[in-house]
Formats: sequence, C-alpha cells, structure tokens
Amino acid sequence: MKLFEDKFKLFFNDLVLQKFKDECLLKSRDAFAVKNGNIPKWTSALDEINAFKKGDLDLNEPYISIKNIGASSDTIEASLKKLLPWRKGPYILNDLKLESEWLGDLKWQRLKNKIKPLHNKRVLDVGAGNGYFTMRMALEGAKQAIGVEPFLLFNYQYAAIDALFKNNLNSILLPLRLEELPNMPVFDSVFSMGVLYHQRDHMEHLSLLKKMMSPESELILETLIVDGPKNFKLTPEGRYANMRNVYCLPSIETLKSWLDDADFKNIEVIDISQTTPTEQRKTSWIGDNPASLEDFLHPSDSSLTIEGYPAPKRAIVICKN
Repeated sequence: MKLFEDKFKLFFNDLVLQKFKDECLLKSRDAFAVKNGNIPKWTSALDEINAFKKGDLDLNEPYISIKNIGASSDTIEASLKKLLPWRKGPYILNDLKLESEWLGDLKWQRLKNKIKPLHNKRVLDVGAGNGYFTMRMALEGAKQAIGVEPFLLFNYQYAAIDALFKNNLNSILLPLRLEELPNMPVFDSVFSMGVLYHQRDHMEHLSLLKKMMSPESELILETLIVDGPKNFKLTPEGRYANMRNVYCLPSIETLKSWLDDADFKNIEVIDISQTTPTEQRKTSWIGDNPASLEDFLHPSDSSLTIEGYPAPKRAIVICKN
C-alpha cells in the first residue's frame, strides 16, 4: 500500500527508529501482500478518499474532527462505508458523524489525566484496532505514536482517516502483532487496551510489553476483569459476551499479582468501570448485522452475559518498568 510506505519512510527516519526500519517495513509489506478478497474494495475506497481535497484535523470531543474536506458528506460516507465495520472511534468528517461501535472517548477520559504526559514521548499502542487511540496519543503531543494491529481492515480504516487531513500527525499503524516487532526498548509509554484477555499466555504478553519499554517508562493496561479474591480467574468455555478467543478474566488482585510476577513496579489501579451499551453500542457503521453489547447480555438479567458469565467489567492499571 503506497500510502503506508510513503508515511513509513518519513516516520522511521530518525536516529532511534532507523535501526528497526528495515525489519518493520519488510514484515509490514508481507502483511499487506496476503490474499484477501476484500482488498480490491478497500483499495477502491482509499483511491476515492485520496482524490478528495484534504481537510484540517482537530479534536472536538468525543470526536476526532476533520473539517474542510473537499467532498460532500454523502461522498465521504459512501467511501468510508466500503470499510465496514467501524469498531473504534468516533469521528466527525465535515458534518458527517461516524459513530463507531465503541465510544472511545469515554475510555480516554478515564485515563488521560492519570498517566504520565505523552508530550514529546515515544508511545506504543498494542492491538490498536483502526488507530483511534493512536491518533489521540499523537494529538496529546506524542513525539511518535506507533500502533500495531494485524487485522488488515483496521489498517485500511486508519489509512482512510489519515488520508483525509493535511496535518502532520506523528502517528502510524503497522499491520503487525506485538510478537512480530523487533525488540524495541525505546517507548516511554506502552498501551495494551482490550488485548490481554485474548492471549493464550498472559505472562508472555506482559513479558513482550516489558521488552518494548525504556527505563522509567509506564505501562497502561486495560482489560476485562471479574470480581473475586487473589488467584481467582474466570476461564470461559466457548464464547464470552459473544466474543471468541477470550481465554482468561482475572480478579483485580490476580491481575496485580501477574504484573508483580512480570516485575512491574508501582502498580496502581486507576479505574474500574462496568461496560454499558452507552459505551459499546449499535450504530449504522457496524454493518448489516449491527449486534452489540445489548444483544450479548442476558435478556432477563443485564448483570450476566448471554452465556451466563458476569457482564463485562474493565479495569485500567498503570505501572512502571
């Protein structure tokens, strides 16, 4: 994808990141070269968007806002709807509101004033989806914000939003998994949000995160939890709230013990919040089957999932390398 490669070469053109440039670019090229029947449709959307006059990027909470795009809202919408479903956001593009499934600003407000300032820092966003939070990190003044996300559709969504504005935003999304990155202990802040419970080996994930962190850096970890004492964890059989590949939900004390075992310091829980259909919601931007959280809770008891497990509750923990 030419748009990606052009930005990549500029983004990695500094003394610290240059040593990782060739390996990251080679692996990213391989990721984009896979056979996927949707790529012609996604490429068509990008070609259309690249023909628009670029707009001005700003933040109009809860939206990432792009004004003065040289296209009508109907035209922008038609192009972006070739990239359904939109899970992370939201965005406002001219006067078109792209209402993603997740109202991401709610999560960002929970953590933004409790973490170390991102201004002039190198930041890694693991499991970044379409890069909504990666862009929020850059808008906070990060020197460089790198997201990693192996699901190709989300990379095309990021490229589409990136192509709509003319500002020089210091962010990029790589189509890679965390374990595919070279050992890059250069990041001042590392985010892992909504990723840990999808890992078969949670301790390996924590170890990989730690390898990306510079001395005195901070980990911001957000994950599903359940109520219970230390050493308690839930291992769902089959799906959890209709999600596949949910392997383990710890109690908060269990989560803290994992972080302690992984040799993280100054472990602090900054938020525990029940996930609600206000934050994860049905919208027209999630496709022809717009089921969301309200469909995945038990019809007669919203404190349970449809499978009978405790309904989703999320914790945000910060700790030091």
